[in-house]
Amino acid sequence: MEFETLAMQFAPVGIALTERRIVRNCNPAFAEIFGGQPEDFTDLDLVRLYPSIEDYIRIGAAGLDRMREGSVYSDERIMRRLDDTLFWCRVRGRSLIKDEPFARAVWTFIDISAERRVFDLSPREREVAMHTCQGRTAKEIARDLGLSHRTVEQYRAQLFEKTGAANKAEFVAFFMGMPDVKPEP
Repeated sequence: MEFETLAMQFAPVGIALTERRIVRNCNPAFAEIFGGQPEDFTDLDLVRLYPSIEDYIRIGAAGLDRMREGSVYSDERIMRRLDDTLFWCRVRGRSLIKDEPFARAVWTFIDISAERRVFDLSPREREVAMHTCQGRTAKEIARDLGLSHRTVEQYRAQLFEKTGAANKAEFVAFFMGMPDVKPEP
């Protein structure tokens, strides 16, 4: 077997080659992560693997900007398996055509759901959670999302309540899969 074929078949991470956000080829690890066989994903629109159309659009826009700069796009996000269950996934992607990033790209996927629980969050709550975990302030998040900083604080309060976090440090530690940061009595 050729080196490239071996690498694709036995890579310990999910790999997908996409054209215009349509899966053209994937390895067995990708299929396993998303709950199917490699042939189940041939010509599958990636929108099917996102929790919502809003997430697909928002994350796509962020990735497109970074990939136009020639950078590798990476994030940790909630994705959807073929059976519609949600899970946390670490995603990295690189365009093969810099001027047209989504024309053809290669992506890696790692299931990190063992490190993070999935909560029933709205698309906006997921956005605020992701930005918060990146260390962004309420004002920075508000500016990027076109909201008031008070609205962002309201979303954070809802997120703290849903996760049982008492403050931002506990919330970030919770979502980042870190040990409990509550002080010992």
